[in-house]
Amino acid sequence: MANLKYLSGFGSEFSSEDPRRPGALPEGQNSPQRCAYGLYAEQLSGSAFTASRTENRRSWLYRIRPSVIHKPFVRSKISEHLTHKWDDEEPNPNQSRWLPFDIPTQGSVDFASGLHTVCGAGDPRSRHGIAIHVYLCNTSMENSAFYNSDGDFLIVPQQGTLNITTEFGKMEIRPNEIAVIQQGMRFAVAVDGPTRGYILEVFDGHFKLPDLGPIGANGLANPRDFLTPVAYYEDKEVPDFKIINKYQGALFEAVQGHSPFDVVAWHGNYVPYKYDLSKFMVINSVSFDHCDPSIFTVLTCPSTKPGVAIADFVIFPPRWSVQENTFRPPYYHRNCMSEFMGLILGSYEAKEGGFLPGGASLHSMMTPHGPDAQCFVGASKEKLVPQKIAVGTQAFMFESSLSMAITKWGVETCKKLDGNYYQCWHNLPKLFSDKIDI
Repeated sequence: MANLKYLSGFGSEFSSEDPRRPGALPEGQNSPQRCAYGLYAEQLSGSAFTASRTENRRSWLYRIRPSVIHKPFVRSKISEHLTHKWDDEEPNPNQSRWLPFDIPTQGSVDFASGLHTVCGAGDPRSRHGIAIHVYLCNTSMENSAFYNSDGDFLIVPQQGTLNITTEFGKMEIRPNEIAVIQQGMRFAVAVDGPTRGYILEVFDGHFKLPDLGPIGANGLANPRDFLTPVAYYEDKEVPDFKIINKYQGALFEAVQGHSPFDVVAWHGNYVPYKYDLSKFMVINSVSFDHCDPSIFTVLTCPSTKPGVAIADFVIFPPRWSVQENTFRPPYYHRNCMSEFMGLILGSYEAKEGGFLPGGASLHSMMTPHGPDAQCFVGASKEKLVPQKIAVGTQAFMFESSLSMAITKWGVETCKKLDGNYYQCWHNLPKLFSDKIDI
């Protein structure tokens, strides 16, 4: 998908039409009596009609056939490890770490059939909660498309490029980039070989840019760096094109006789988008102490409580560390939030040994965590000179105010849960002394 074009901005009002059909967008109205080129007008609503103007999300699609033309949905079993059953395992407050999840080497597994739920909380039927998945696949989706009735997908590739075709156009997503496919949007994923990544799914609402407060008007993830695809359509007759729907935590399939990627033009502010994590403008301490990780927030899905998130997407990118008289790695911590971490590439400063790209960790709410023994000893003695840290590394965190449960696949089936994780802290020395300066 070389030389793809995009529209720039976050939460903007966009309009786009495939250059092969100029004039496909109606002028001055959304639903004319007869659309140009014999197209159908269809609205995709991402919020209630009566939501405030600042919160209202919708787009108008002008397509060859409306989405309603399909046979009835039936239950699908293509992804047996996709679940929202949080009670299959007993609650477990322990620190959890997974070695890199295995990418299938036998058979053909595409994005939809390669979805595996690791943990989560809440219920999509009540539109409250989150789920964290990994995708493990080795082949492209063929004559099939996926859409999610439960919530939004924030997709974080770790290995392999994703070529994503959506109703709005095409996107290419590489490791160190992310994509957000919002509720109801149909898409298909093409891959080139073994592919692995993480997904944060939110049921409550949509992702936003965090407020900047005293930071000012600029910084963190800048709106101009978010990219939305331009219109692209295919007029493709397919006898058995499969539409896969995630609904109330289960997958369903319907068959139709044409490709759903037949949108010739569209306009609105409810769109899929991508973002390059290397464009994040890092804010950090230039005097003393280690700042709270909230300064690294890329996107947030807020709850009804001010300042409390259903989910935050946080990254730990390359940056300068210059603090004086400071223990520079992350501090030891107990948190009222749940913290799921993944590693895209490189090694994470606080745990360089067992936390590996393609793996993950979960520190549940109020479960203590922090640097391992090796990191603590080294950072306590190192010379505090200006240092570029996390070079060649990209770790991230899905943080949530909800208390998450690990699925049976995450506990048992994947066989990647590291039972010795707790030992990385056991060699922390007792340094207490009767001398004030040790």
